[in-house]
Amino acid sequence: MTSPLIQRYYVGLSRNTFLLALSSLFADISTEMLYPVLPVFLTQTLNASGTIVGLVDGVAQATQNIVQGFSGALSDKLQRRKSVALFGYLLAAIAKPLMGLATVWQGVFGARLLDRVGSGIRSAPRDALVASSVDEANRGKAFGLESFGDNAGAFLGPLLAVLLLYALHFDIRSIFYLAIIPGLLAFLMVLLVTEKRAAVAAKSKIDIGLRQFPNRYWNYLLATALFVIGNSSNAFLILQTQDIGASLETTILIYAAFNLVAALISYPAGALSDQWGRRNVLLASFVVFFIAYLGFAATRNVVLIATLFILYGLYQGIIRAVGKALASDLVPEHWRAAELRPGTMLAFLASRSPSRGRDGTGQGSLDCVTRRRPEHHHEGPSAEAGSMRNLYTRLDRPGARAKFQLARRSI
Repeated sequence: MTSPLIQRYYVGLSRNTFLLALSSLFADISTEMLYPVLPVFLTQTLNASGTIVGLVDGVAQATQNIVQGFSGALSDKLQRRKSVALFGYLLAAIAKPLMGLATVWQGVFGARLLDRVGSGIRSAPRDALVASSVDEANRGKAFGLESFGDNAGAFLGPLLAVLLLYALHFDIRSIFYLAIIPGLLAFLMVLLVTEKRAAVAAKSKIDIGLRQFPNRYWNYLLATALFVIGNSSNAFLILQTQDIGASLETTILIYAAFNLVAALISYPAGALSDQWGRRNVLLASFVVFFIAYLGFAATRNVVLIATLFILYGLYQGIIRAVGKALASDLVPEHWRAAELRPGTMLAFLASRSPSRGRDGTGQGSLDCVTRRRPEHHHEGPSAEAGSMRNLYTRLDRPGARAKFQLARRSI
């Protein structure tokens, strides 16, 4: 029998909320289990260079950012968010085995683009479905649960890939083929969702309509964009951890703990934002962020770095859950998917500034983490690949590259 405390903890959530959280869990497992193997597959199986690895990932992520915005506007125009999301989930699932079938890097590039297009298509309509699955008083809980699924997938996916490769001795191409299974499970979860039509029909067009959103949304967007510009890539924090003498296994465990903490804090943070207010919880997460980054800049101790990563995981879990809930609060229901469109475009444009790496991370924070070493000041899609090559030269055990990529994910 479920205790009254647990029942009260999850009160207000609907069947749709749980299904969408499961879809995020399975989709992220499908995506993240490829991170340990994709760079190795490109460089060792297909003989591509490190620059190609950066190019494939950088262009794919940029494509996802652009598509994500237009898919939100389209789903609002059609008022069929479930259908648009389903198409994105199916596209991303099919793309995974296509990467494994590739015999040249251009084939992986095409399949990776297809994968990120699918991810971009599904994101905004899925978030709109999450927002509409509960009333406003429980919206933080809903996005907290969805964020838990996403971060849990980020924790489980790479570990699953390492298990398949090193414990069960699967061939590297098999990982791509198996990744379609959680991808299709994510599709099935969304298929079971019951969509509610918005009370007001949207008059969306697929263009940039700046007047369609209230001023308070733009104020929030501007504050978020400024903060994002000052952020840095998690990959460089991983590199810092290796530089101070942490072993490969320790680095993997630290980053796995980061994703686990982000998953565990997501739902409590969302629930607290329903009670204390979204802005208050977000401000608290920013304080956590600044403390963590000051620590990353100042310490060379592995134990302290591990502690800071756990602290940073708190920020990651809070910002994803509560940030989405606040954005949903600031716009009418019939524009809820399109709300991500201007934000995505702005974040993408900011990420192309000359001082930033390929994943749109801030060079300002990066400098204090990497001690301004010249080799880390690359521009364009191959920035992270260049930094990774410096690390690869220090990994001399068989399969070490594949295992290190577990820690590579940039959020």
